[in-house]
Order: sequence, then structure tokens, then C-alpha cells
Amino acid sequence: MSKLKIAMVTTFFPPHNFGGDGVFVQRLSNALARRNHEVHVIHDKDAFSLGSKALVANTSEAHDSTDPRVTVHSLDGGAAGKLDLIATHQLGRPVAKSAQLKHLLDQNFDVIHFHNVSLLGGPGVLSYGKGVKLCTLHDHWFVCATHVLWRNDEEACTKRTCMSCTLASHRPPQLWRYTGAVERAARNVDAFLAPSEFARSSHLSNGFPAPIRCLPHFLADPEESCSTEQVHQRPFFLFVGRLEKIKGVQVLVEQFAHFKEADLIIVGSGNYEETLKSAASGLDHVHFLGRMSSDRLSEYYRQAVAVIVPSLCYETFGLVPLEAFSTATPVIVNDLGALPEVVKDGGGIVYRSDQELAAAMKKLLNDRQLRNEIGQKGLANFRANYSEDTHIERYLNLIKELKECHSEVSCPVK
Repeated sequence: MSKLKIAMVTTFFPPHNFGGDGVFVQRLSNALARRNHEVHVIHDKDAFSLGSKALVANTSEAHDSTDPRVTVHSLDGGAAGKLDLIATHQLGRPVAKSAQLKHLLDQNFDVIHFHNVSLLGGPGVLSYGKGVKLCTLHDHWFVCATHVLWRNDEEACTKRTCMSCTLASHRPPQLWRYTGAVERAARNVDAFLAPSEFARSSHLSNGFPAPIRCLPHFLADPEESCSTEQVHQRPFFLFVGRLEKIKGVQVLVEQFAHFKEADLIIVGSGNYEETLKSAASGLDHVHFLGRMSSDRLSEYYRQAVAVIVPSLCYETFGLVPLEAFSTATPVIVNDLGALPEVVKDGGGIVYRSDQELAAAMKKLLNDRQLRNEIGQKGLANFRANYSEDTHIERYLNLIKELKECHSEVSCPVK
């Protein structure tokens, strides 16, 4: 495909970033720039400043750098920036930054790719600019005010009680959600993309008003390790991610109160960190290592018995399992959300109870051959389904299809 001019529109972007959505935008932008496409990223520094007390935590990629060929536009509202975010949150459209966004997006882009726009214009920003328009559904924000279908700050949502749930989560209600704003905005997008079939079906079952295509996330091919350093003396299981209640680390702390045959290493930080440390008090084989560079962390991935992903919420994908796959390390995942889907072609064990989690840990700890077999299946799964080349080929083919559709007046774009 000939050189494209592409805009990535996202609330968060590293280093002004809290989670996986901004990391994915950085990864995709870098991959496209390496293939000689012109990439511009538009993000909002104010949004990061508003929540900067919560630490960055998609730890394995938090310190990766943006390719110098990517042009980054950081919107900054100055002293009134936080007020602008509140207005955007409540109105569902750009407010003080509207003119700036229109100017940036009116630059003859071939593709405008929206990502998490919750605080960068809400659904209203989807009408800005021209060209092929994509929107990736990184979380459940379009159908859930809390983004994660986590009901009353207690459990995965199985019954819609949106207004009381919003209040229980200490968020102001967004009245625009009840006005058809999402349906009107969706008409401006050529293709909505979900990173998993679970995320696609979950959005549709919760009332999302447009068709959705599935395009899984990816990782760059891992570099060969030359290190011979042993990063930890005892056998260990690894958790990587944000230390928040919804991520389920408390389940692991409870497990390791009784499981003494191996250590638990926790990499990441977040609002639930002190609670978790208090719960792990006296457990000398549970270690909190905080944030870590990707190079350093890759060695922990390689040397772990397994990586455990105990999320209690509906993950729309699983970047951490991919990182385990890329190092041929088994992964153990909770049977919830997209996690079972990510490991269905190999590389992981799915558990449905505390007892099954404990059994999986013991099995992998005591059977090196099984551990190696599962790890190699994960590596094969990664290469077949989640490599950078595979993703970019699918991505560019989709854009080609939609561009051709744009050129035919009678062609439906969705």
C-alpha cells in the first residue's frame, strides 16, 4: 500500500498514560512509522494530570519510547484544562479544545483512528475530520460509564443498574448517555474495531448501536535475550499490571498465604497497592517490585514458572498473556472476559475457582516438561495470531477495503 497519512486520536499516550490503551496506540504508531507511513498522535496532557496520583502501570511497556518519525500533538488547556475535562465528560463533546481539534484533524488525513476518547471530546469528536475513520473499543466506555462493567465497585456487571452504579463509583452521571449521542456519533465511523470476539459480543449485547469487526492486538517480535542473570533465587509466579481491585491481585495474595512452594512476584503499581501490601504482611515469599523497564521485566517473564492473570472484571483483551507467549512462558488466566479467548489456541491454563488455580500452579511447578510444552504452544500462538506483521497486514487490508468503499457512492461503509 502507498504511504498513508494517519491520525491517532487518544486521551492517553505515553508517557502521559495509565494503562494499555495508550500503550497500544504507541505500539501501533511505531509499527506504521517503521513502514514509512506518516503518523500523527493527538492526545490530552490534561487528562493525565487530572489523575496523575494513580501511577502508570502497563508496566512492561511503560518506558518504551515513541519512534522519532511519529509526530505527537499534546493538547494542554493550561490553568483551565481540568475544567475543560469536566465539561467534556458531562457534555460528551469537545469544549475548549474544539477549535484546536478541528484544526489538527482538518489536515487531509487518509485515516483518522480514534481510540479512548472519553476525555478527548467524547462521542462528539467522532464527527471531526474527513477520511477513513476507525474507532477501537479498548474498554467498555461506550456502553458503561465506569468503562469496565464493574458494578457498584464490587463485582463484574451481570445486571444493568447504571445510575446507582455510577454514583457508587463516585462518578457524576453523564446525561448525554441517555440522549442517543452515541448512536448519532457512530454514524461518522466507517469501522469499529474490537480486540476480541468477547469484546465485540459484549458491546452488542449491551446496546452498542453499530456493527463491530474483530482485530486482535499485537506485540512487536521479542528480541533474543543474551542475559544469564538469575533474577530471583526461588521458583516464582509472576503478576504484571495495575494494582487495582478489579485486577484480582488480592486473589493471589490469598492463595500464597497457603502456597509456600514458590514465590509470588508482583510488578506494577496503583491505587490498591497499599491494601495489597497490608494483606501480604508477614508473607515473606510475596514480593512487590513496583514499576520496571521492559528490558528488565522480560527476564522475569522468561524465568517465571508461569504468569497469572486473575482479573475479576471483563477484560476486552490481554496484553500480559501475549508478553508471556512471546517468551514461551505459560500463562494461567481467570475464566472471565476475553482472557480464555486469548489462550484458546495454546499457551495457557484457564481456571474457574480458587481450587483450580491452586491445582494449575502445582501442576506447572512440578512438571517442567508440561511447562515447556505449554510455553512453546503459547509462542506458536503468538507468532500465528498476535505478531506485529500479522496485525499490520490485517490493519492495512481493512483500510484498503474501506478506502475502496469510500470511492463507491452506493457502497455501505460499515
